[in-house]
Order: sequence, then structure tokens, then C-alpha cells
Amino acid sequence: MPTKTVREGDLFSSHTTAGLIFELCKEREVNNSGTENQSISMLVRKIGLPFLFVFFSASLYGQYLAGLATVWNDKLDEWELYTEDEDEQGELRTKWSLSTERTEWDYRLGDEVGSIRQKWRNNPNQWEVRGSNEIVTAQTVWNNDFREWRISDGENQLKLRRKYSNVIDEWEVDSKDLGFFEMFTQWEGDPREWSITDELDEGLSFPMKMAVVFIVMYHSIPK
Repeated sequence: MPTKTVREGDLFSSHTTAGLIFELCKEREVNNSGTENQSISMLVRKIGLPFLFVFFSASLYGQYLAGLATVWNDKLDEWELYTEDEDEQGELRTKWSLSTERTEWDYRLGDEVGSIRQKWRNNPNQWEVRGSNEIVTAQTVWNNDFREWRISDGENQLKLRRKYSNVIDEWEVDSKDLGFFEMFTQWEGDPREWSITDELDEGLSFPMKMAVVFIVMYHSIPK
């Protein structure tokens, strides 16, 4: 993924939203509590309430994924999620740790918490991802053909497929409107460690991205 380079001076300039947030934090630290409400009002007057809402919404959804790897080399039911921020990691694991059943999973990354389950017990063609007060569905394009999927939140739809039909090592989403997403194994034929190129629209919810990541992982590991 191309590196996003921003000079610190530009980022925290008083003319930018981030700079205004930074100023607010400094004021709150100095004043402690006495003029906190006045500072917030000043911030709203400077940049506008709608823009402030958009800024925080973008911070919530603008989480770019960078990789996925098993916690243990000999187990496939516990994974670590990586982001562009090296200090922020998440987890993906089966719901029942003592069971060999892999039809129910839980995930967590920062404030994002959710679950993944196979919708019908004996039918791996459809999965549900629940989180952020929404339900995302993942459905095979063709019944029992696990190389191509539709991921939908009811409003947006992504088409996920293997880059090469008979190779599990590379998958991609390439949407003119919603962006590009690619997952590929670090080592050919070894599905325990993946790199991710996440250039999807930042407005897409985290459960949408999590559905893509999960389907790639689950339908690449041995059953």
C-alpha cells in the first residue's frame, strides 16, 4: 500500500481539523474543567457541527488493515489482525475454544467488536458478520463454488474472488466505486500468514472489511 506522508507541521496546523482538535485538547488540559464547554463551543463555531460529525465518523471507519496471521503455528482457530498502526492489533478466534467447530467466530479490533457465523448449519455458502449495529452477509456467487463471493451490507456490495481460479494464495476485490482490496499469503501455499492491501472506500464499515478477511482466511485453510 502506498505510504501516506504528511508533515507534522501541516497536520497540526491551526488551519486543519486535526490542528483544531489538538488545540482543544491542550485547552482542556490547561483549564482542566473550568472552560471546557466554552472550548467545545468555539471548536464547533470554527469548523461547523456537521463537519465535526463527519470528521469523527471518518476516524471510526477509516481503519486500514495490513495483515492477518495465526497466533500459533499449529492452530488455525486463533488469529491476529494487523493495521497500518503497528501498535494496534486485533484478534479473530473461534467462539468455542475447546471445540473443533469453526462455524462461529468472534473478532475485536480497538472499539470494533463483533461476531461471524455460518448462517445455516450444513451450508457453508452463506455467512453473517455482525458488528457496529449492522449485519453483513457473504454469499457465494454460485452454489458450492467458494472461489467467488458477494459481500453486502444491504446498501453496498463487494465482489470477492480468487485472483487465479485454482490458487488459494491471492484474493481481491476490485470495485470502480468502492475501491481495491487484496490479500495474499506471505509464503506460497501457506495460509497461516497474509498481507493485505486495503484501499477500500473509508466509508465502508469495519464489518464489511471483516467479512472479506474472514471469507479469504476460512476458505483457504484446510478443513
